Amino acid sequence: MSKDRVALYLQDAHDIREGIELCKYAESKGFEAVWQAESRLVRDAIVPMAAFAAHTTTLKIASGVTNNWTRNIGLLAATFLTLDDLAEDRIICGIGAWWDPLASKVGINRRKPLSAMRETVEVLRKLLNMETVTHFGDFHHVDGIQLDVVHGRKTPRNVPIYIGATGMKMMELTGEVADGACLNYLVHPDYNLRAMDALERGAKKAGRSIDDIDRPQLMICSVDNDRKKALDGARKMMTQYLGQQPHLMKASGVSQELLDEIHQVLTWPATEEEIEGAMHLVPDDVVQMCTASGSPEEVKAKVREYVDNGCTCPILYPLGDPYLMIDIFADGYS
Repeated sequence: MSKDRVALYLQDAHDIREGIELCKYAESKGFEAVWQAESRLVRDAIVPMAAFAAHTTTLKIASGVTNNWTRNIGLLAATFLTLDDLAEDRIICGIGAWWDPLASKVGINRRKPLSAMRETVEVLRKLLNMETVTHFGDFHHVDGIQLDVVHGRKTPRNVPIYIGATGMKMMELTGEVADGACLNYLVHPDYNLRAMDALERGAKKAGRSIDDIDRPQLMICSVDNDRKKALDGARKMMTQYLGQQPHLMKASGVSQELLDEIHQVLTWPATEEEIEGAMHLVPDDVVQMCTASGSPEEVKAKVREYVDNGCTCPILYPLGDPYLMIDIFADGYS
């Protein structure tokens, strides 16, 4: 039987130097990848990715996910070419459509997100394939450009493009144009079934099957031998997302009543005090509905639910002791 695939997810909860040590430890325990977040205005993905790549030898290094609005397409391609220079054949470009109100607050008008993503993937792939690209679309205007490698490899780069999709229209597009889907976290395992259907529809448009599309999935993992401590750790994260990204929570089947109750307490962005004050509103069953939280046995069982529903590789975001989590999943979850 083949070894269970498992990956590490890092946001900004750990110092970057600590993140480097976690990557080295995860690599030593058989983890296949690290995915570095880039979402809130806190930590860019590229600098940590470079640091992780420089201190590992087999671990794949992925953006989980950057967005398709804030970097010019030429710079985006050059960035991932540079990362591939550092860690050949180990870089994954995870890219998503970002979200409001954050995008609008920095002046981004996320119009026609499907068309924008399709253009981004098309032009980015051609550039990383070292082609000369002319493209005059609604979102990208490039005129006879190519990656200008004077010193170094001039061959096409093996940088797979994964779309971080949440809605089913974006999921269908992912099945059609991407190498993989980076499935979101804080969703119910049943959500995955709808996602698989959408990916399959998109894949068929491109003459492919869903088996041609890798499907790693972000998962909140709050594990501790003290079950209550583990659940409270995840409850805080759940409360923050209930307030800040209700589109995710609604997609997971969280009731509108609970969302409304949370929004009476939280502003955007929510303060630490507001989150602490609203945590009691979120019951254990809601925490465990959308996260892998609790005892080691409970978290492995929850991860299996997502895998049974189509996820190909859990990307675990450690709440609590990350070394304990890596140890628990070093032998897989089957």
